[in-house]
Order: sequence, then C-alpha cells, then structure tokens
Amino acid sequence: MGKDSIKGFPEWLPEQRMVELRFLDTIRRHFELAGFAPIETRSVEPLDVLMAKGETDKEIYVLRRLHATDKDEDASLGLHFDLTVPFARYVSQNRGQLVFPMRRYQMQKAWRGERPQEGRYREFYQCDADVIAENELGVHYDVEMTVLLAETVAALPVPPVTVRVNNRKILEGFYRSLGAQDFGPVLRVVDKLAKIGADAVREQLIALGLSSAAADQCLKLAHVKGDDRGVVDAVRALGEKHEVLEQGLDELSILLDATRSLPRGAVVADLGIARGLDYYTGIIFEGLMQGHEEGGSVCSGGRYDNLASMGSKQKLPGIGASIGLSRILGRLFKRNQLIASRKTPSCVLVMLDSDETRVAAFAAARALRARGIAAEVHDRALKYGKQMEYAQKKGIPFVWFPVTAERTQAELKDIRVGVQSSVDIATWNPPPEDLTVQVSRGP
Repeated sequence: MGKDSIKGFPEWLPEQRMVELRFLDTIRRHFELAGFAPIETRSVEPLDVLMAKGETDKEIYVLRRLHATDKDEDASLGLHFDLTVPFARYVSQNRGQLVFPMRRYQMQKAWRGERPQEGRYREFYQCDADVIAENELGVHYDVEMTVLLAETVAALPVPPVTVRVNNRKILEGFYRSLGAQDFGPVLRVVDKLAKIGADAVREQLIALGLSSAAADQCLKLAHVKGDDRGVVDAVRALGEKHEVLEQGLDELSILLDATRSLPRGAVVADLGIARGLDYYTGIIFEGLMQGHEEGGSVCSGGRYDNLASMGSKQKLPGIGASIGLSRILGRLFKRNQLIASRKTPSCVLVMLDSDETRVAAFAAARALRARGIAAEVHDRALKYGKQMEYAQKKGIPFVWFPVTAERTQAELKDIRVGVQSSVDIATWNPPPEDLTVQVSRGP
C-alpha cells in the first residue's frame, strides 16, 4: 500500500475497473430481466433515520463542512451505510408516485466506518434488488428473491456461492420459548458464532440471563443445516413450542421446496445465521463463496415488514437482496483470480507513420469506432516496433496500418501470432472474443 493510500477506500487499476464494470453489467442485466427498475438515492440521510435501524451508530460517517458552525444543519446528516434504509425512506417519501409492488434495483457506493480488513471496506459498492408492497407481501417473494440472488451470483465469473437461508421467526419463536422475551440481544450473540466459537457464544448467552440448558438449546438450533425438509424436522425434534416458531418453519419449508430445482448446494438452510440489523422480520440469507468462506458473506438480505412504513399507519412490507461487489472483487483481485483480457477497451491500435498521416490515422480509427470496434491512434510516429510494444503492454490484440502514399491498401496484424494481411476497413470485424474485454477466473 502506497503512502498516499487510505485504508478501507479501494482504488482499482484500469483493468480491474473494467472487471468491476463487467460485473455491474451482468448484475444489472439479471435484475432488469426480473422486472426490477433502477433508482439512485442520495448519499446522505438524517442521522436519526440511520441510527434507528440497528447497532451501526459507531460506524456512520457524519457529514460536516470544513468551516461549519455548531448550528450547521449538516451535522445531523450521515453517509448511508447500506442501500436498504435509503430505499425505505425513498418509498415512504414518494409513495404517491410509485406503483406497488415496487420492484427496484440500486447499484451505488455505501460507507461504513468499520475496521478495514481484507474484503471489508469503508467505501464499497452494493448491488441491491428489493420489492416493497402495500399491506401484504406474499411468501412467494421469499422464493423469488432467493432464486434471483442465487442465479445472479452464479452468472458471475467467481467461485460457486452457496446462499444460506434462515427465518427470523424461527429464531424469535425459539428464543421466546426459552424465556428470552427480548430476543434481539440473544440473536446478535448467536450471529457471532462463526467468529468467536460456540464456547464464547454460550458464555455470552448465559451473561444475558439464559440458563445453561437454554444456551445449549440455542447452540443446538444454530447447528441445524440442510437443503430439504429434514431441517424442519430437526428443529421440531429439539422440543420447543411457539406460534411464531411454527410460522417460520412453515415459510422455510415453502422456500426449500421451491428452490429444489436449483443446482445442488446453491441454496441451503443454516439456522446459525441471524443477520445483525434489527429491521429483518422473516427470511434472511447470506452467501458464502466457496474457497473463501473465511472472508464472510458476499451477498445477503432478507424480509423487513416495518422498515419502509417510517412511522405511518400504512404497512409497507419489503424484501431485498444485496451483493457486496467490492468484497468479492477485493478478495479475488488480491489472489489474481479475476483477470481481464487486456488493460484497455481498445481492440485496435492504429499505427502512426508520421505527423503528416495523423489525419488518415484518425479517419481509420473513426471508421472502426463507427462499427463498434474500439480503436486508438498511437500518440507519436515512432518505429513500428516501439508502437507494437505499446500495444503488447496494454494487451491490444491488433495493430492497423492505414493507407498511405507508400501503402495502397490497409493492413492488419494480429500481434499475438504475428499474422499480417490486407483488409477492408469497411468490412473487417475482429473475432467476438476480441471485440470487448473478457473476464476470466485465474488459478
């Protein structure tokens, strides 16, 4: 890391940024194919809105001008730490102009002042898709959003992602059956299981007032996993009874049955995930990238029945899925496991014979661009070897020799194999794999 770098604020090289854009294009295409419309919300929200939705107050970046006074209104604003809270506010504010169910996707940066580490940034891209309805949001949306998330990440050139699902109603009902009426603290402790281990979780649960037997039951529930209805049977075998627990188990059964058509392992139930934010009320999910499980979830989301209402009497339940793009890219870039086929969009470098032929060279580049072929002209009339060396450094596959007084027909050379031939600028096309930058997985 250079001396001018700031931890937690990644800056990619050009070839990495092109990979990022390809990912954004793929995610956008899948969201739009499912009928989600794009929006973009402001970067700041009132602090009381941001801090009311979970234990994130220590992570919020507060907005303040350099020469602000104590009475400056900016002091009550903060940068959004996710895209769900801004979207809920947006829906509440624009409700009269929206058609429900409101299906939107949003791909923006967010800011979170947590401790920087590999794959965890203070400035990062999130790619969200959400549905918000009026009064009621059917359980079939649990299925749709889970499938959308699984199929979207599967379309990216990354290691397979397993989407782990749970239901907050299962957790709430189970913990209440054990006597934990304020189940939120219990939930947040169990959510740390992968980070701190079972013994530490058990100790913290007892510190919250649970008995040793109740703490053991919480851990048994957290270890229930599977991809079929056997998960539901395993939970019921633990012997706890509660109406909310049964609601959650029924909803999870519907989800597991409906996702059986996906590839094996794409979606599994994991009763150990809880999601730390307070606004989730039903299904919750997290995705782990195979071979990178220690890096944490790369996608997540869930159902929120009360977030978008913003205090109004109108109920606006919602469900959303989020892909942590920066986290995925950061881990794979560091390991050279995402590779762009070249360092520039240029497919062709137009050679420059002399300053006098620059006009002809630009004309050739414009003719190629007019047909959708990215081209650039070398900046100086150097020896051809030097110009081709520049093309090789940037990974440009073809060099173009335009017509000149000495060259009566344009010629094209594939510098990767050294083959050169006469071509017609009006009809020549590169192979499809060379037309645009390709992204591949490295070793």
